[in-house]
Amino acid sequence: MPIPKAELHLHIEGTLEPELAFALAARNDVELPYADTEELRKAYLFEDLQSFLDLYYSLMAVLRTEADFEELADAYLTRAAAQGVRHAEIFFDPQAHIARGVSIGTVIEGLSRALEHSEERHGVSTRLIMCFLRDQSAESAMETLEAAKPYLHRIIGVGLDSAEVGHPPVKFKEVYEAAAALGLRLVAHAGEEGPPAYITESLDVLRVERVDHGLRCMEDPELVERLVRERVPLTLCPLSNVRLRAIDILEEHPLARMLDAGLMCTVNSDDPAYFGGYVDDTFHAVHEALGIGQEQLRTLARNSFEAAFLDRDAADEELRARYLAEVEAYSFD
Repeated sequence: MPIPKAELHLHIEGTLEPELAFALAARNDVELPYADTEELRKAYLFEDLQSFLDLYYSLMAVLRTEADFEELADAYLTRAAAQGVRHAEIFFDPQAHIARGVSIGTVIEGLSRALEHSEERHGVSTRLIMCFLRDQSAESAMETLEAAKPYLHRIIGVGLDSAEVGHPPVKFKEVYEAAAALGLRLVAHAGEEGPPAYITESLDVLRVERVDHGLRCMEDPELVERLVRERVPLTLCPLSNVRLRAIDILEEHPLARMLDAGLMCTVNSDDPAYFGGYVDDTFHAVHEALGIGQEQLRTLARNSFEAAFLDRDAADEELRARYLAEVEAYSFD
């Protein structure tokens, strides 16, 4: 069994495996521009973030009903449990679905049907984080937050994803202030393709508690010192970084240097159906490519639970303590 871990950077739409995509396409009478699953898998060779996003959004066309979203989430949770995931904080992109005529309620209710049974079925506790698309307008983000208000009991926080360059965090200052006023937790993608300044802006302007990606902090020693001092969690996605050309080869990924610097790193799969591996696959990959040792893997697992949003009540803290105890007791033998 893999080491117990939390996954904190996972886009549920990015878990859509070709086989499920074709099954949902058939069910919903959607024609895909690929002959079969093998041809679709060949399309998963991306030049950059934008070429990935183009395919990512086009394949969402197969997701139409609550049952589709429930099946998507349950399929991920099945795989995640086998990869040692004990807690998952799952991103979803409502604007991408609303634009296709799928209501936010359909998305949230469908995902929630799977998440509600996750602990019983899979032994995985879950949280749901609603992301805003940063290449859309701040007004659209605010409208999405407003549309989500009837479902806030199902959502723990908000995030910011999609194309980073040219869309600085400050663009979303007002919607983040509104989300914070509603009691939602705050995270944001920053410092993947965008500069280190986007990480600083996410902290100072958006007031995020975690930074998704954040690997380009290594270009700014003062920022690194701050992130270490303030224990800001970074949800790194090494396989994603390589597939999207943020890093040329895995052996050049800064994860080992980041751990040595004292940064609170976690390792996650991002969009695993597209990037060639789920979270424990990523643990194995960084172990082999970067020489990340067993105790460093334990640190990554420990960090994931410490960074998780498991602090709503005493039951949450008990859950966190139990997961951390599992990490400490784990034997790599």
